[in-house]
Amino acid sequence: MKLKTINIEERMKHYNVQGLSITLIEGGQISGTKNYGILEEGSNRKTNEDSIFSACSISKFLAGMLAMKLLDEGLLDLDGDVNENLESWKVPENEFTKNKKVTLRHLLSHQSGIKDPEGSFAELNTEIGVPSMVDLLEGRTPYCKTPIIVKYEPESEFHYSDAGFCIIQQLIEDVTEKPFHQVVNEQIFEPLGMTNSHFNITTLDVDRLNFSCGHNKNGEIVGGKYPLYPYPAASGLWTTSLNLAELVLELMNALKGASKIGISQRLAKEMITPQRGKRWSGLGVFLEGSEKELEITSLGWGVGFQCMMVAFPFIEKGAVIMTNTELGVHQLEGIIGEIYKSLLS
Repeated sequence: MKLKTINIEERMKHYNVQGLSITLIEGGQISGTKNYGILEEGSNRKTNEDSIFSACSISKFLAGMLAMKLLDEGLLDLDGDVNENLESWKVPENEFTKNKKVTLRHLLSHQSGIKDPEGSFAELNTEIGVPSMVDLLEGRTPYCKTPIIVKYEPESEFHYSDAGFCIIQQLIEDVTEKPFHQVVNEQIFEPLGMTNSHFNITTLDVDRLNFSCGHNKNGEIVGGKYPLYPYPAASGLWTTSLNLAELVLELMNALKGASKIGISQRLAKEMITPQRGKRWSGLGVFLEGSEKELEITSLGWGVGFQCMMVAFPFIEKGAVIMTNTELGVHQLEGIIGEIYKSLLS
């Protein structure tokens, strides 16, 4: 993919975007990284290929890749009742789970019947601290004040769910008997050389040279400078556009039977296959088109940050676009959308 017919610096000024990083994939290889602007309003910290942004919900793409890896190792079951492997917490049984149990497939494709409580899953409040996943799922924290339960029969409805990925995180921790961030480090970050990617972050860690501050639609630094989300699998990833592009390449390689981390071709294909009749929903990614023209996407939107991963796995093209400014509109309606359309033109 190549940038055409767009003056990025001018568009950044138009949208008050402080910093932006793009990594492009062409022919199954990283074809270049372009970086613009600064990491912090009023500073001279320029964006570069090592600049770390909050990926927000693109974390779900990474969680999906990790789940495929653990499925291939036999540690997880895609279509079995998740309660069979959950130890620390169980999905509460009710009238909606009588005929169909919640499975990992349901959770990864947002079809578990779970709907996030209104106002839940906000950024970290440093005075409250990081909740345990069990307390969170049981509704015992300000981040989620009501217990997570199944509200519709699994597969009957689509509801985008952070809670579903919190359950996936707890499931992975239970079957591996390790913290989620450690499993990701061992299974994905280290073997793929994603050295600028982090999950286990505190506010002390981020106050370093390569971490970007978040900014609002006016280009002003948001409160707290570095908004953190204490739900790693759902929205906790901090990374670079270059590192995220390596993860996209890993999926492309797995589809060719050449995974570096041991994801089978079969499961890689399953990840980008429409799930349970929902043509737009894969496992941890969203889908558009079909066959050779298949497009997969993952979007991140949080306080101070917006980003997008897009890939055409069968023609081996893609892009990762990361910004440190939240425009208050959908990614495709702002500068990310303009860049995306330029790449497709």
